[in-house]
Amino acid sequence: MKVVHLAGRFFGALSPAPPKAADVEWVRGVLNDDCFSQFRRQPNHDQRHAIGVARDVERRLADTPYAGDDRWLAAALLHDIGKLDGRLSVYGRVVATVAGSVAGHDMAEVWSTKSGFTRRVGLYLRHAELGADRIRLAQGPEEAARWAAAHHHPDDWDATGIPPEVLTALDAADND
Repeated sequence: MKVVHLAGRFFGALSPAPPKAADVEWVRGVLNDDCFSQFRRQPNHDQRHAIGVARDVERRLADTPYAGDDRWLAAALLHDIGKLDGRLSVYGRVVATVAGSVAGHDMAEVWSTKSGFTRRVGLYLRHAELGADRIRLAQGPEEAARWAAAHHHPDDWDATGIPPEVLTALDAADND
């Protein structure tokens, strides 16, 4: 299923269309100014993806005690914000994803100390931890930073302090 998910993300990323203006205004109402500025620096396809994830989280949590809590929407909107550091094109991301799969994600830290494209691949593969740093620097919700850091590592989810029902919603929305 991961291959199907990644293929869908790839083809969706080929569209240059910006997110809908109404969606951007909705995001502005969820995030603080610094986080919103970070959000808008992302390529259009990343903004559209994050909005889709956040809208899905909103639907999944609608009839729960967690409905209407902007911390969970911020977590959905900012979970991939660390991808900004890699500054990779869609095709560069494909190369980075394959390189990480073949060589192992442990190489990301080493690669990020290099220069040029190798460095950018390393930074891209470290987007979870770098995104958490970005969120904290922008004074975003701590829960959003913890989710950004852990969203690819299910073994770390319990340590985030995020309620299990919210974790399930965040993960399902990102991986549908």
